[in-house]
Amino acid sequence: MMIRKAWIVSIAVVALLASGCATSTEEDIPWSIKVVAPEHYDIWGVNMFLEKTGERSWRAPVGYATCCWKGPNGPSGSHHGLEPFPELIFIHWFSFAEQKYYAKLIKVPPDLQDRMREPASYKTQVDVRSGPRHTMAIGLAPGGTVVVWIMNQIGNEIEVMRMQASEGYGDPSDFTERTKGYLKRHGDYLQEHGIPTEGW
Repeated sequence: MMIRKAWIVSIAVVALLASGCATSTEEDIPWSIKVVAPEHYDIWGVNMFLEKTGERSWRAPVGYATCCWKGPNGPSGSHHGLEPFPELIFIHWFSFAEQKYYAKLIKVPPDLQDRMREPASYKTQVDVRSGPRHTMAIGLAPGGTVVVWIMNQIGNEIEVMRMQASEGYGDPSDFTERTKGYLKRHGDYLQEHGIPTEGW
């Protein structure tokens, strides 16, 4: 009788450990989101709200987003955790170059998290490894272009969505001082190259 009880207990422990391993593997994926802007076309993220229906709605602060959108330094920006993985993302931002506000509600494709789980190669200081594309990068460009990439390292990002935002509400004078600093850094570039609103 004691042996039988011990056998049942050991099976239960193994089952719990196995389920614990499966859960911890899932939780070990550092899902995150970041907001980026093209070089010289900085933005200020006024608000970003995320929602998983029936579970959680929350705000992720954005603030200043600058270089880079692509190339050896992009997409790059500050990260925020994604827990749980959202179904909706609303972002409202100010474009310093255009002196305009934009807003966009992004409906996250139902299969996007599964696509992000697919292994992608990335380089470390010692070797090449493989892991999920755990980061969603949202790019915001002049003209209201919104591009979404998934990645686990700069250089292996893949584009998954491209959208057009609408002009949003807000008073550009709220950013008068920040705009002065922005123009000191990028005014000459804007005069030479203008503000492209297409082709991003």
